[in-house]
Amino acid sequence: MAAAEGPSNEAVDGTAPAIVALGGGHGLATTLRAARDYARSITGIVSVGDDGGSSGRLRAEFGVTPPGDLRRCLSALADGDTLLARSLEHRFSDGTLTGHPIGNLLLIGLAFAADDLQTAIDEVGRLVGAAGRVFPASEVPVTLIADSDQGTLAGQVTIERATGIGNLRFDPSNARSPVDAIKAVVDADQIIIGPGSLFTSVLACALMPDIRSALTKATAQRVFVANVANEKGDARGFGLREHVEALIDHGLGVDVVLASDASAEAHLEIPGLPPIVTADVAAADGWSHDPAKLGAVLGRLFRQNR
Repeated sequence: MAAAEGPSNEAVDGTAPAIVALGGGHGLATTLRAARDYARSITGIVSVGDDGGSSGRLRAEFGVTPPGDLRRCLSALADGDTLLARSLEHRFSDGTLTGHPIGNLLLIGLAFAADDLQTAIDEVGRLVGAAGRVFPASEVPVTLIADSDQGTLAGQVTIERATGIGNLRFDPSNARSPVDAIKAVVDADQIIIGPGSLFTSVLACALMPDIRSALTKATAQRVFVANVANEKGDARGFGLREHVEALIDHGLGVDVVLASDASAEAHLEIPGLPPIVTADVAAADGWSHDPAKLGAVLGRLFRQNR
């Protein structure tokens, strides 16, 4: 097992990589913030199976692609000095809009005006000075389906509350991914998978048929960023070994696993699985990643692989 060196403040230069990050929720947003410190270009590809919270309400009412994780990623890439960038995460606290962030409403409103979600995403990215592009993992909203201890389940919120999850799939099963997102995966220098909820964020993105096919064609270094802690959501009962085995069982190979050295489990050798690199990447809260630490280690992994 290798131990990664500590964070570095090396400037991005002409040899910096083109990064593609896959996942959803807060985990993908953290990875995108990390990539800003060392990447030449950044592409975030976001799971769109969400059916809870503001996203779920908008999806149910208007039949739209859930915007919440797309918004988080645009916020992560935004120029924080602009008023609009700071406003994306503002959430209404009363009235009929209670619980809705401004960014969700902006994305849906622009998507209706343009009759195209990707146009809306790119326009919000332009307005907030985003340091990269964001794509939904599929061109239409999908429903997550999985086997569990309770039988076959459907829906992100339902799956997150269950145990013994496996065999994740989608309805519709043949949903297509944006062409530019597929091209970004194939052309990437480094592909980062995770962190985040294993089934409802990470696999919900990477298993989309076009994305999974692109991953098999890509020659980039594929890094799985393991969660710092696994007590939340659909990860209950899954440790580091189970996370990596679930990737492999679903046909997703990775070249290296990056685990936080805050977890004693990460120091265990796991025969037959990809190499594990441990590093201090945990944030002060003890369960999430620190973007600056994560970016320094991911950048070093890329340079060591060249």
